[in-house]
Amino acid sequence: MITPFDKIKSNLGEILPKDLLDRIPRKWEKIGDVLILKLSRELKNYEKDIARVYANVLSCKTVLNDIGGIRGVERIPVVEYIYGSKDTETIHIENGIRFMLDPMRIMFSSGNIDERIRISTISNPKEVVVDLFAGIGYFTIPIAVYSKPKKIYAYEINPIAYNYLCKNIVLNHVTDIVKPILGDNREKTIEDIADRVIMGYFGDTYKFISTAIKCLRNHKGFIHYHDVFPEEDIPDKPLYYLTEQAEIFNRKVEMIRYRKVKSYAPGINHYVFDVKIW
Repeated sequence: MITPFDKIKSNLGEILPKDLLDRIPRKWEKIGDVLILKLSRELKNYEKDIARVYANVLSCKTVLNDIGGIRGVERIPVVEYIYGSKDTETIHIENGIRFMLDPMRIMFSSGNIDERIRISTISNPKEVVVDLFAGIGYFTIPIAVYSKPKKIYAYEINPIAYNYLCKNIVLNHVTDIVKPILGDNREKTIEDIADRVIMGYFGDTYKFISTAIKCLRNHKGFIHYHDVFPEEDIPDKPLYYLTEQAEIFNRKVEMIRYRKVKSYAPGINHYVFDVKIW
């Protein structure tokens, strides 16, 4: 069976020297009809030809080059335009959910798809949910569509992501469920309101655990805590962080389950921890 990569490599075989042909990326990120590649410096002189072939084989309107991963608290992608339409806004459909975004300005990780599907049915119509790092609605929208909780308060600090969050709330017909909030969740905390808190962010997420507990009704409920840890620190280190903060509120922590979301680096993974605060 001929794969898309086989077709790409065959087409580029007529353009690239053999040593460079072996350096073309075997993996890519396709967000709607926008493609993100990670091209090495050696391919710079051929990047437009390479992008054109990938775009044709994978049916994409635009190709971007990932030159620096994700930057800062607002999780801004460091990418450059290399081919196709300069209108980089797109709609990505996943698990029946429509996500509108601009991959030039907003991150989207396909590696989190299993977690987005899992979390979509985690709540129920009796619950109030707080999403402390909503982004464009990565977890908020699936939960709203499939769990239909009483209310979701969705915080986002990045104005661009917040704009797409608002659009995605309308696009997925959940305006009656989701209340978007622009700003730092630590400064705009709605306390004593939630049955469940989503912490879908990594990079010093432990600094926000106290905010999550404040959101819980009577400081009791469920937290879904994401972060990146070395394998040898699991589950002790995250459990320590959670217990340390829970004790401030005279509460205890029960680890219900944890799972690896995706690999981050050799020996280091992105995990999510489902915990009960009681």
